[in-house]
Amino acid sequence: MSLDGPGLLSALLDKAKKAGADAADAMLVESQSLSVTQRLGKLENVERSESADLGLRLFIGKRQAIVSTSDLAGDSLDRLIEGAVAIAKSVPEDAYAGLADPERIATDMPELDLDDGVDHETHHLAAMAAEAEDAARQMPKISNSEGATAGWSRTRSTLAASNGFVGESARSGHSISASVIAGDGDGPMERDYDHASRVRAADLPDPAEIGRKAAERAARRVNPVKVKSQSVPVVFDPRVAGSIIRHLISAISGPAVARGTTFLRGRLGDEVFAQEISIVEEPHRPNGLRSRAFDAEGLPASAGKLIDQGRLTTWLLDCASARQLDLDPTGHAVRGVSSPPSPSPSNVYLEPGALSQKDLIATITDGFYVMEMLGMGVNAVTGDYSRGAAGLWIEHGELGFAVSEVTIAGSLPDMFKHITAANDLEHRTGMDAPTLRIDGLTIAGE
Repeated sequence: MSLDGPGLLSALLDKAKKAGADAADAMLVESQSLSVTQRLGKLENVERSESADLGLRLFIGKRQAIVSTSDLAGDSLDRLIEGAVAIAKSVPEDAYAGLADPERIATDMPELDLDDGVDHETHHLAAMAAEAEDAARQMPKISNSEGATAGWSRTRSTLAASNGFVGESARSGHSISASVIAGDGDGPMERDYDHASRVRAADLPDPAEIGRKAAERAARRVNPVKVKSQSVPVVFDPRVAGSIIRHLISAISGPAVARGTTFLRGRLGDEVFAQEISIVEEPHRPNGLRSRAFDAEGLPASAGKLIDQGRLTTWLLDCASARQLDLDPTGHAVRGVSSPPSPSPSNVYLEPGALSQKDLIATITDGFYVMEMLGMGVNAVTGDYSRGAAGLWIEHGELGFAVSEVTIAGSLPDMFKHITAANDLEHRTGMDAPTLRIDGLTIAGE
């Protein structure tokens, strides 16, 4: 990854303007990765990749074209521009298309410490994967393994636009995962996993801990039953609780708001969650998995609360959806080299509450502790919610027998209003929540 990104993109934009473009932006993404998988005590797979991909978006009037290539030779880029101009001349006009206003572009680039400079060798990753799988296979009830994988990656992204913006960012990533199968001979086998991803290698947990947690989760799910249909409190394990935030993000995305295809349309400023709930965005968190100084349109990313004591404070807007709604863009655009910008937040989390997970469960006589979610049965327009789930039954405040083949049904507007959060928040994925309890949901089983 030694290309002069700003220089390459600047030359490309100059050529695009000379070829007839009124405005343009370009993105260069260079990446390296290495992953190693062990299964049943043997090295199973080693994957190494390097790539450099370039995307060009140009405008002729209100007509937009997006093209991409992995061939960065001079002649190839000339043909890329020719193709983009031809496309832009033939597509319909888009009244909301265009670059960010020059006065809005980011100028202050905070240091986010997103690249630790560590490159792992194959033997080191193999040792990490072996440690994770060996620890998992030594645990009780583990009958088979789907393997353990350790990996690292590094990505450098450069964005330049004819409105004057130029920005670069580099990010490292390190991960470890294990997936195992449990069974005691009296019923079907059950699978579960654990994983961790960090920007810094030094922040990864012990691989053996990952393996043990994967095994413990799989063992708890052995011999599941299908409970009777009933309405009970449902408790979401932190690993699946983030799905509640994802449903919110979809509902406040600018394009959905502009089309009127969200159950939260018209609710900006309203109290849509329980008053005790706040959902925070921190794009400038050092070492954050989704940290960024600027968005994919060159606008500054800024911290804030999407939900402030239950109240919805903002939509997530890229430039196009902001123009459609006659609002200011919010710096939430993301894009790939071959796609237009669309809104998405960075480093979002639901603030922890005061109760421990144990105390959150203690008052439940009968309830369901969700460990895995299946399917995507959510109606974005109405907020109707129906998803398959598996986990553990709660009996008199304690986690009990395993449950599977059930469906959780409810309504997201009602669910948001009845959330209680525990105090066990961990920043694992960049979109995180602590254990969440939601009362009054319907479990559809027998």
